Amino acid sequence: MTQSWSLIRELLFPALSAVAVVCIEAGSPVVRVQAGATSAGAVCPGCGAWSERVHGSYLRVPADLPTAGRQIVLALRVRRFACPDGTCPRRTFVEQINGLTRRHGQSTERLRSAVAELGLALAGRAGARMAALLGIGGSRSTLLRRVMELPDRPVGAPAAVGVDDFALRKGHIYGTVVTDAVTHRVLDLLPERDGATLVPWLAARPQIEVICRDRASAYAEAGDTGAPQAQQAADRFHLWQNLTRAVERTVMDRRACLNSLPRRPWWSTPAPARGRGRR
Repeated sequence: MTQSWSLIRELLFPALSAVAVVCIEAGSPVVRVQAGATSAGAVCPGCGAWSERVHGSYLRVPADLPTAGRQIVLALRVRRFACPDGTCPRRTFVEQINGLTRRHGQSTERLRSAVAELGLALAGRAGARMAALLGIGGSRSTLLRRVMELPDRPVGAPAAVGVDDFALRKGHIYGTVVTDAVTHRVLDLLPERDGATLVPWLAARPQIEVICRDRASAYAEAGDTGAPQAQQAADRFHLWQNLTRAVERTVMDRRACLNSLPRRPWWSTPAPARGRGRR
């Protein structure tokens, strides 16, 4: 029997040795799992002191991932410990199971991770529809909130960056976006689109070798001041934009010549020859 409960614990709580399954009630639509922590004590989050003095216990019911098409109701018995440090502002604290619960959390960590992955892959509305099909409750706002809670990945030391402006409020408020020219990841958002905010950002990163920017003089001066070792280049978008504007200006300047060309009526233009397709 002990081996069976150990197998059930490994299936429900893999890699969590501090959890013991007490009872499982398998109903038709819902499976209720009663579990508890097996550690002798816990660390106070206020002062870091270890405590084994149990002050009380209560039942937590965090939402969990469904299993085999059934909803899982996790009834987790947690203990409240008394802090042994008299100077700690926390007189008591509740134990947390690493990898399963967090303070004030209403869902397990694996459910939060699954919802965050759905939000990253499908965003709000599409992710909420997929979550409903998988039996995971959550609105589009919940998915986006889980995505916003994810920590930023380290960006490293980029050698080539792209600099351009972006609109917080079009026509009124603009800022500067700095991206990695190789991975196309956003590195930073600066509150202004002038060189005063870009110069210290570039000066703090002497490893930058290439700056891709538009033709704005403010960014050119910021590159010369903050990163004199870097080579400045125009990005592909602004090259095409400059070429388009140059062609438009040329056509507008030469429109008188175009109007002086003789025009033939459309019915006098011979129709193109149509050949019979091969079979």
